[in-house]
Amino acid sequence: MMAKAYTETYLMQMENYLKKIKIILMDVDGVLTDGKIIFTSAGNEIKEFNIQDGMAITLARMAGLKTGIITGRESKMVQRRAEELKYDVISQGSFKKLPRYEEIKKQFSVTNEEVCYIGDDLPDMPVLKNVGFAVAVANARDELKAIADYTTEACGGDGAVREVVEKILKAQGKFKKLIEEIEK
Repeated sequence: MMAKAYTETYLMQMENYLKKIKIILMDVDGVLTDGKIIFTSAGNEIKEFNIQDGMAITLARMAGLKTGIITGRESKMVQRRAEELKYDVISQGSFKKLPRYEEIKKQFSVTNEEVCYIGDDLPDMPVLKNVGFAVAVANARDELKAIADYTTEACGGDGAVREVVEKILKAQGKFKKLIEEIEK
């Protein structure tokens, strides 16, 4: 799959949007994972998370950004991973995501322009249409790519979240400082 081509003018505008971001919200299945759900014969659920995406959440937190998930499913594995990474918002069982998104905006006193949302499928569309920076992962449905401000080069579960977080941190001038902090 070929990545979307962006003009230099668009990339400069995108950087201006990224500078405003205070909170990064995302779906789980298809964004933080590759979208596959595996059940064992005992009925247990298995999900595979990308360690670089996890580091992205840590970097975002270190930079003072808030992070959160809004997912339609409920999963103990998601709860465990989200708690491990210290997400600020863990919203499971939210198939209709827009009402939960509006609650999160109030909770953190942010405007649409200050929110980035990363999605991959149709339930993400209402939120993507409202946020300041709408992201579709490379393997997202075409309907999402059509309304997204940015489509990642990486697929969901394969570093897409890391790609977005690094773009935000670089635009905000925080990425180099974080690297220096990690190197100490």
